[in-house]
Amino acid sequence: MIGLFLCFSQANAQLFSGESITNLENIDRTRWSWGYYLGFNTYDFDFDYKKYKSDRVFSKDISIERGIGFNVGLVGNLKLSENFDLRMEPGVSFNTRILQITKADQNTIREINSTYVHIPLLVKFSADRLNNFRPFVLAGASTSLNLSSNEKNPDDNSVGQFRMKTNTFYYEVGVGIDLYLYYFKFSPSLRGIFAINDELVRDADPNSIYTGNIEQMRSRGIFLNFTFQ
Repeated sequence: MIGLFLCFSQANAQLFSGESITNLENIDRTRWSWGYYLGFNTYDFDFDYKKYKSDRVFSKDISIERGIGFNVGLVGNLKLSENFDLRMEPGVSFNTRILQITKADQNTIREINSTYVHIPLLVKFSADRLNNFRPFVLAGASTSLNLSSNEKNPDDNSVGQFRMKTNTFYYEVGVGIDLYLYYFKFSPSLRGIFAINDELVRDADPNSIYTGNIEQMRSRGIFLNFTFQ
């Protein structure tokens, strides 16, 4: 946190002091570049509920309490043109979500602790550089391996075990800004990730209060990352 504070302090000093010094003039001219990132995340679930034959939707009985998690990973950047880059950002994220069934009277809360190995492939479009600042947008696809999924566990919610699928696929969109500091490039960014496939492993009981009325369950999340290159 002290390092992040120093980065913001230096960026603010250059922005408001009228300095005209251009830092790291050639850093964006290299074909390959590398770095790492640290950040925070918050996840929840997007539920599609089953319908009756009359198209009336089953009761929406599930609520999610979101926690704040942590991200860490590496960055590999391939320069495609003056304004476009292709990026691979493999990393690990940790998060906790609390799932609660609101129409049952006992044993209705599940704490879902997730550890993801997350691998995005992104296209980054950067505006032209202005002094030591350069805004960008990015988009792409990713996959993750949920190390805490319990997909193969034979136990289900009848004995307190909530299960998810191990592999998930996402699309991602985000915005950020490159700050060219004296020794390195610092890039805060905000990104949304949205799962494509159904992640729920259903209980043996088709009338389970946890899984019986769910058509699809997909993760979605927000990442706040701080990249150093």
